[in-house]
Order: sequence, then structure tokens, then C-alpha cells
Amino acid sequence: MSVKLGPAGVPLSCKGRTIVEGMDDIISLGLETMEVQTVRMVAPQHFEQYWQAGVLANKTDFEMNIHGPYYSELLGNRVERGRSLAKIEATLQAARTINARHITLHTGHYGEFGRGHAANEQVANVFSGIVDRIHSIWHDDEDEFPVFPWIKDGTPSKIGVETSGRQELWGSLEEVLEVVNHVDGTVPVLNIAHIHARGHGQMRTSEDYGELFDMVRETIGTKEFYCHFSGVEHRTGNAMHYTQIKKSDLNFEPLAEFIVEDGGWLDITLISDSPLLEHDAMYMMQNIEKSRHKQLERKAREDRRRALALQTGKTEAELRSKEDSLAQARTVPATEENNPPAVEQPAPTKATKKTDDSEIIEFEDDDDDLF
Repeated sequence: MSVKLGPAGVPLSCKGRTIVEGMDDIISLGLETMEVQTVRMVAPQHFEQYWQAGVLANKTDFEMNIHGPYYSELLGNRVERGRSLAKIEATLQAARTINARHITLHTGHYGEFGRGHAANEQVANVFSGIVDRIHSIWHDDEDEFPVFPWIKDGTPSKIGVETSGRQELWGSLEEVLEVVNHVDGTVPVLNIAHIHARGHGQMRTSEDYGELFDMVRETIGTKEFYCHFSGVEHRTGNAMHYTQIKKSDLNFEPLAEFIVEDGGWLDITLISDSPLLEHDAMYMMQNIEKSRHKQLERKAREDRRRALALQTGKTEAELRSKEDSLAQARTVPATEENNPPAVEQPAPTKATKKTDDSEIIEFEDDDDDLF
């Protein structure tokens, strides 16, 4: 099992705002990957830091990824599709420069196609062209790549098709898997928040994640997964906006449990889309470690119970039952017998003062003129 975690963009805690400085901060936090955000455009002045990031990633074996434009119209008319592909071209060039392993792309609205085979076929044709383009960029024979040493012996970036979080956008899990299954060089980008929102809050237990990853493995035959995770506010099957994980009904603990308990076959990259970026990436890492500790503790108990069974001649089931009864006894709330009620104390009387002629002078407690 291999799990890599990192934020979607330069960490919030990074004093500098360049990609290289962000990589340094991510590495110091014990994280292993990041996703560069080029969601609107790739500015030419960013080339220098892109190249520096690629050199650092190549030397340190740091996994770089990149996200293309959010607003795409790959199912639109010729003009709309051409405009989207021009933005994607800039992302492909940047991906080569930073040595990106995955390029995450959106498809956009269904447009005139609507749901169905025709839309999926059109998306498959478009992404097939994008795959051809990234291969031609990566294997340009006219360029000796003196500043890109990772390209000569490397493999082109994988084109990621991301699941969408709204009903009017192409990108349900089934649609993404159908396209990826027919286009070599593409991989599904499982945005868990989007899948959760589009499924009306369906990702709740470790079994739900087991079904999800099994479905992907059986459909496209992969053990490598590229995923986004964040809290999400959703309504009527649509994602409204990302939130921090702790403020969402999408909990990370079930996914951590699945990864540790049943995900030994996984090779997974998890990108934090949360507004807290690296903070929630660290939160995910801590939850995975916590699940690992629980697994080790459970295995230790099972080994101890097995050894006791051999020594005492009792069955493991009997020992487990005894452990459960003792644990239950320790958690039973205290009863009135164990905690008798406190003895009621008499109420204090008013202060008095006795004079020589036995007159009693009372001092009223509610005298407002004392101070």
C-alpha cells in the first residue's frame, strides 16, 4: 500500500507564494505531493518557477500534479470547445515543465447532448485528442530538452478526467469510467466530495469506499488512484462549495479505515481540496495513522487472546465474551448505592449580637447602604 498526501496549491502557511517555496513547506510537513492550480490561466511569467519546481521534483522524487481550467465547454459548440482546448493546451505545456504525473481536467455542461452515449462518445473523442497532444509535446524530436532532463527517459503525464459535483455537469462516476475505459492514457480523478454530493451524501462508511474502489478496479483494472478530498456543503444532489473536513457530513475516518483495513492493494494519491489545504492534508494523514494504530492494537489483542486460549484451554470466543463483559462493567454509570446522596446541611442563621440587657440586635443581609 502506498498513500501520498498533499494540498491543492501552495500551502496557506507558506510565507512565500511561489511553487518551489510551497514544495519546501510541504516536504517539511511530511507530505509528499501537491497539485499546482492553473484553474483560470497559465501566465508566461510563471515559467521560471514552473521549471524550478520541475527540477526540484525530479531530484527529490516529489510527485507533482496540475489542475487545468475549471470552466470548460468540451461539449459546447465549435467556438466554445476551441476556447477550452486553448486553455488546456497551456496547462499541458506547464505540466511538461513541472514534470506533472497527473493533469486534472473538467468537461463542463452537457450542452445540447444531454446525458447518454452521444455525450460520452464526444467526450471520449476530445480526450483522445488531448492524450495525443500531450504525447506529442513530451516526445518532440526537434527539442533536445536540455532544461527538461526528466522528459528524455520519462513518461507523459496522465490525463485525469474528474468526476463532477453537479447534476447539470457531465462527469458522473459511471460516465467518467466509461470514457476512461475507452481512451488509453486517461485515468479517473475521483473527487470524493463531488461523488458524495452528487450521490446525495452516499459516502458514509468504509463499506461505501470499498464498493467505490472495487467498482473502479473492476471497470478499468487499475490499482492506482488519484483522488481529491474535502468537506462539502451539498443540496439536492449538487455540491455548493468546499468546506473544511470537520464541518461537513463527509467524514474522512471511514476512508482512512478502508485504506488501512482493506486497501493494502491500493496505490493512492490524496489531494486536499479543503479551504484549509495543508491543514486538512495533515488531518487526513493523522487519521490514517490513527487507523493503523487501532489495527495494531486489535491484532495485539487477538494474539494475546489466542495465547491465553492455548494456556487455559478456553476458546477465543469465551475469552472475547469475558473481555466484553469486563469492559462493559467498567463503563456502567455510577448508581445511587455507589454514590449516596450528600447529607443535607442546615441553613445558616442570621448573625446576632447579645447585649448586656439581653436585647438582640439583628443585622439584615439585604441592607443596601452598607457600601
